[in-house]
Amino acid sequence: MLQVKRRGDSTRGVRFMATICLYQDTRHAAPLSWVRTRLQCGYISRRNDGMTELRINGFAQVRECLETLLPYLRFKRTQASVLIKACKKLEEQTIRTIPKRELRALVALLLQIQNENYASKRRRTSEDLHKILGLTP
Repeated sequence: MLQVKRRGDSTRGVRFMATICLYQDTRHAAPLSWVRTRLQCGYISRRNDGMTELRINGFAQVRECLETLLPYLRFKRTQASVLIKACKKLEEQTIRTIPKRELRALVALLLQIQNENYASKRRRTSEDLHKILGLTP
């Protein structure tokens, strides 16, 4: 997933965050450890709701993992390809140096990923994201 997070300690007040999340019932969490060992990145945490998750954060790590996994993906191929593009853009520049046209392109990529996923209760619209990123006139 690609998220825009509010952040008080940055010049724009927001940051982008790229994350790969794999979830599994805690009773059957062993495959997540196997995946983590094979990819050699990420961390595993047990949630209070009986689920265990493997999370991989960071533009470079997410991009590298997705590039490795892309030939084997069947259901999330579109999201992975789009997230790879976004991570490449975000690896090159910090949020304060990204031109507005590039931020608009990143919003388009974020929305493309969001639209390919199952319905989410907390979807942000294009207008919401443009407002958050200061892209409205």
